[in-house]
Amino acid sequence: MGYQAYQYRLYPNAQQEKDLLNLFAVARHYYHMCLDLWRYTYQTEKRRPTSPEFEAMRKGYKKTIPAAKNVHSHVFQGLAKRAENAFQGFFRRVKAGEKPGYPRYKSADRFHSIEFKQFGTGVAIDGRRVRISGIGRVRVRWHRQMAGVVKTAQIVQKAGQWFVVFTCEVPDQPELPKTRQVIGLDLGVTALFTTSDGAKVDHPQFYQKSQKKLRVLNRALARKKEGGKNRRKAKRRLQRHHHHIKNQRRDYAHKLSYTLVKHYDLIALEELKVKNMVRNKHLSKSILDAGWSIFTQLLTNKAVDAGRQVIVVNPAYTSKTCSNCGALFEDLTLADRWVECRCGLSLDRDHNAAINILNRALPLGRRGEAERSGQSRRKRASEAPTARHGERHTTPNNRFINS
Repeated sequence: MGYQAYQYRLYPNAQQEKDLLNLFAVARHYYHMCLDLWRYTYQTEKRRPTSPEFEAMRKGYKKTIPAAKNVHSHVFQGLAKRAENAFQGFFRRVKAGEKPGYPRYKSADRFHSIEFKQFGTGVAIDGRRVRISGIGRVRVRWHRQMAGVVKTAQIVQKAGQWFVVFTCEVPDQPELPKTRQVIGLDLGVTALFTTSDGAKVDHPQFYQKSQKKLRVLNRALARKKEGGKNRRKAKRRLQRHHHHIKNQRRDYAHKLSYTLVKHYDLIALEELKVKNMVRNKHLSKSILDAGWSIFTQLLTNKAVDAGRQVIVVNPAYTSKTCSNCGALFEDLTLADRWVECRCGLSLDRDHNAAINILNRALPLGRRGEAERSGQSRRKRASEAPTARHGERHTTPNNRFINS
């Protein structure tokens, strides 16, 4: 069994939106109280707060604050858990020697969601609408059908728009038929990636193409008076355009990752330290706009569900090594986009790097396949013998389909 999230757009009326904003204000205030309880308990007694202490605080809060009386108890329990996760993450980073990032209060612009940990009590589907405790029946756009059993629900606010996110427990999907095709990818900024077959996928540049409009929206925001209604409207327009760019980038990454997983059994990538790479002031904008992290994450997740392999290799010298004879191009610079070797190799720099990435991943892929095959044989030997019919496999052309 696995879990799948389904997000749907909510369309509350004026009164429902006002009630939602009040609900989020109460939730944010209670979250700050949970942080204070953690801070006080740990500083004075060197221990974590207990569940009875949170429960006593919740009951006292609902009796004291009139706006909190109609708020479902699951909301408060989820906020207490969120505060615990924040402090556990802080302690983990301190122990690991990383930058701690002490848990802090969140302004209204940084507090975006509340959670109902059990579907059917605080949030339930009522006909074609969603019934939210303390809010009522809210219109929803059901753009796709859910699968599995709904377990939890979240109410999310993004750039002034409202969404409900259902987490469903779904059965494991059957693996895709084997294609016996492998591919290596060299991520870049001129092209989003170059494959070991020589194909290039264009960098969509969603952010850079929107800079003209973003400049207009930023200037309009800067001209508005602080604290005014027009400034809030201008800020919302800017937020929605940034949200639109984010959706464009994520949709593009979804389509690319799906196409790769559909056509290739093994996909090799380079292990890039994006946080370090964006320190380059000349390339940081292009790197962030490319969305390497979200593309890699989606590709890995889809590969696990489909029974594919995504192997990450060390990118050191993949561009400076001849993919034919292994010679090192010592004088190669970033300005050199074509490589030529004494062995006769002459091809694009990124194409050469993609082949090297694939060559490094193939031994690891065979080793992992052998381990899984051995585990599968041992498992089948321990089970009752049952006949299993083979599947008919179709092998597509070994070329990436640019979507």
